[in-house]
Amino acid sequence: MTTTRWLALAALAALPAAVLAQNQQALYTASLAATCANCHGTQGKAVDGSSVVSLAGMPRDYMVTTLKAFKDGSRPATIMHQLAKGYSDAQIEQIATYFAAQKK
Repeated sequence: MTTTRWLALAALAALPAAVLAQNQQALYTASLAATCANCHGTQGKAVDGSSVVSLAGMPRDYMVTTLKAFKDGSRPATIMHQLAKGYSDAQIEQIATYFAAQKK
């Protein structure tokens, strides 16, 4: 077997593992975002007429900055400062990326 064929075969063999890892990451991120649904609605779409902010389509960088401000206490809140403390900075970035990708 030539080196090129061997490399192609090795790459194909690794593909299912890479796809599985990507799917697991997507599920993990969606589960993090689902924790916001009680207040901010399914997929970040708050109920019309509520005083709660919709997260769907919110700019990623704005959401990261806001969540980190809740986390460090520099932005006052009734509950968000407590919830944000439960997330690592990496998780905050994942949540923000997820909601930024959702349609308003």
